[in-house]
Amino acid sequence: MLEQLHSLEDQALDELRGMSTTAAVEKWHVAYLGRKGALTLFLRSVGQLPPQERPAAGLEANRIKTGLERAYIEKVEALHAQAAAGRLTTEQVDVTLPGRPVGPGHLHVITQTLRDIYSIFSAMGFQVLETPEVETDENNFQLLNIPPYHPARDMWSTFHTTRDGVLLRTHTSPGQIRAMRMYYPQPIRVILPGKCYRYEAVTSRHESMFYQVEGLAVGHDVTMGDLKGVLTEFARLMFGAERQVRFRCSYFPFTEPSAEVDMDCIVCGGKGCRLCKGTGWLEILGSGMVHPQVLRNGGYDPAKYTGFAFGMGPERIAMLKYGIDDMRLFYANDLRFLHQFA
Repeated sequence: MLEQLHSLEDQALDELRGMSTTAAVEKWHVAYLGRKGALTLFLRSVGQLPPQERPAAGLEANRIKTGLERAYIEKVEALHAQAAAGRLTTEQVDVTLPGRPVGPGHLHVITQTLRDIYSIFSAMGFQVLETPEVETDENNFQLLNIPPYHPARDMWSTFHTTRDGVLLRTHTSPGQIRAMRMYYPQPIRVILPGKCYRYEAVTSRHESMFYQVEGLAVGHDVTMGDLKGVLTEFARLMFGAERQVRFRCSYFPFTEPSAEVDMDCIVCGGKGCRLCKGTGWLEILGSGMVHPQVLRNGGYDPAKYTGFAFGMGPERIAMLKYGIDDMRLFYANDLRFLHQFA
């Protein structure tokens, strides 16, 4: 029995020495050391030997198995080293060749859109004010007329943190409270840009992270006419002087009255097409007069002050401006797409 083992060992090692490819070595491993390999089958048959022969046979078989495993690993490493050396010989790099030129970078399309928005509202006297992305439930909801368990909270799918009452802001509207408390009792004219987060499925129209730009104006004689004038001017400066704007009644807990703002379709000019779904109009943002209770929460007396607010998504503005039909393209890091806006 031991002679058979030694003969099997010599045969296996002779075959292994003559192999020159990793594929052949893998087949060798299966033939001798696999589940149905020659040595594996012998180890399974040790129990059938006479009791006095089993210890010696088992010990020798395990020694041979360990040796063959070591020889297999050494052969594989030798073949890999040989292949690497061959590649170094055949794939030499001419270090004297000039490198590929590195072109200048450029701003991301959303950054460009944000800067366009900043420029337009800055010309109308609005300051840019950044507020935290991690907010309190009080600022994000309660002070905006959305108390706990109010059904209006279903409009925002919220990312909560492990700390009670702390969340990732679902919109930039809590910046209204921060701005009012910062500037009181002075008049306010600010825009509040930044990232927002919602627990939503990522689709061609939705992302779990997106940008918003909030606008807020508070003073003694701020009217709905002022809001309409500001947003009409914005639409024409952003999309073209010929644009027409309409306001539709809507609902937001923190404004009263509230309005959605539409612009005539930039493709068909209001005649109806695929982009505007045959309506001739494209929704661009939401707006309204600041609710008296929200003014009060910010420190302003609604009997003396009025204000308007609006909110827009720069991604949607960019999609309309450049004719993009999938929001996911902005954050997919596909340079073929992004280089179009260099």
